[in-house]
Amino acid sequence: MRILASKFHLIIFVLLGSSGMSWSADLKKGLIAADRGNFVTAFRELKPLTELGNVHAQTILGVMYAEGKGVSQDDQTAVKWYTLAAKQNFASAQYNLGWMYANGRGVSRDDQAAVKWYSLAAEQGDTDAQFNLGWMYANGRGVSEDDQTALKWYALAAEQGNALARFSLGLLYAKGEDVSQDYKIAVKWYSLAAEQGNTSAQYNLGWMYANGIGVPQDDKSAVKWYTLAAKQGDADAEHSLGWMYVNGRGIQQDYKTAVKWYTRAAKQGDANAQYSLGLLYAKGEDVPQDYKTAVVWYTMAAEQGDDRAQYNIGVMYENGRGIPQNYKTAANWFTLSGKAGFSPAQYKLGVMNEKGRGVPQNYKTAVKWFTLSGKSGFASAQYKLGVMNEKGRGLSQNYMTAAKWYTLAAEQGNTLAQYNLGIMYSKGRGVIKDNVYAHMWWNIAASFGHKDASKKRDMVAKRITQTQLEQALNLARECVRKKYKEC
Repeated sequence: MRILASKFHLIIFVLLGSSGMSWSADLKKGLIAADRGNFVTAFRELKPLTELGNVHAQTILGVMYAEGKGVSQDDQTAVKWYTLAAKQNFASAQYNLGWMYANGRGVSRDDQAAVKWYSLAAEQGDTDAQFNLGWMYANGRGVSEDDQTALKWYALAAEQGNALARFSLGLLYAKGEDVSQDYKIAVKWYSLAAEQGNTSAQYNLGWMYANGIGVPQDDKSAVKWYTLAAKQGDADAEHSLGWMYVNGRGIQQDYKTAVKWYTRAAKQGDANAQYSLGLLYAKGEDVPQDYKTAVVWYTMAAEQGDDRAQYNIGVMYENGRGIPQNYKTAANWFTLSGKAGFSPAQYKLGVMNEKGRGVPQNYKTAVKWFTLSGKSGFASAQYKLGVMNEKGRGLSQNYMTAAKWYTLAAEQGNTLAQYNLGIMYSKGRGVIKDNVYAHMWWNIAASFGHKDASKKRDMVAKRITQTQLEQALNLARECVRKKYKEC
């Protein structure tokens, strides 16, 4: 979370709107000129007043030098004027001076000095100073890290309407950091900040509605807040809004509009959006299928470390889609994705090592990658581990372990594993020989179109009794009902 910037326009607005204050004609002219963007006139009217010690003129002149408006940009001169006003206890100048120290502008960065000036302004009720002081405590900048003190200053600023402080409180309650996690309170603070136009709060509030956290699940409200944030250029919101259009969540499905929002986010460097665009173009879902364009977006996301994009670009190289086929390059992308823990990529690496595609054939390395993928629950890898154990490739032959992996894959509906498990039962490999269970697994695999399973099922049916056949059929029906679990 960044520290707030200097608040030039806020100072002028407050001063012009103040009642009960007596202003000199020159000061009023200077304020009005600055508010209208006529900085030459503002400088002419305000400069003499600075020499007389007028804190308002000194502070605005400091901002003009800091931002290079009406004068040559000069941070050191800005610090000079801020300091003169700050020493007279003018809160806005103290805040701006604190900001200059915190960011090393016109002075060497000095967090302790920043805390000093923020504290003086915060104690006078300056909400921006209160927020920044909270941030300094939360991050241990210039003071020992103290989350409770940070919370105190955030709360003071939030109660006075500071949008960033309200968002920060929402974030603390949503994450349960230094406060008891409370999504409803998080929604309260997000809502207040979002109504003030804070894009991060708008996005987070949209996410809460989309996922039904802290509020009843409401896709239309999610779309509303995502849209408000997206229109302000928030990349996360742009991507999420695109996703809502793709899936018709809270709004009519519209791929063209989805592509528009994805593209906006992707051009800001959002890896999720780049990946999503690649996916749309690769699949050709209501956009013209274009593998070359898919490769462009996948590559952008992959180079940022998106493991899904790294996997998909690997698949594109493996199959020569949108780019010349290159197994070695495919293996390189699969490796990056696999090392990040993406189980489909780990499976692909296992296959490439098993077959010697893009890498030297190495069964042990294949088993390593299949195991990583299989342990995360990837069914195809579990099936392959069954094969490697059954055939003794890359490790000692072990029928019991093979049966274990086949069972895990079969329970996820992997037809090849169901077929092989039938063979294990028919031969008593790793399991007690049982033609009834062999028939059951072959029957299930055959229902998914496995021709060899159909043949095997019919052959074993001739070797078992009518009672056993009925038992096998009942077991198969029950297994399907239980979605293959504990069959």
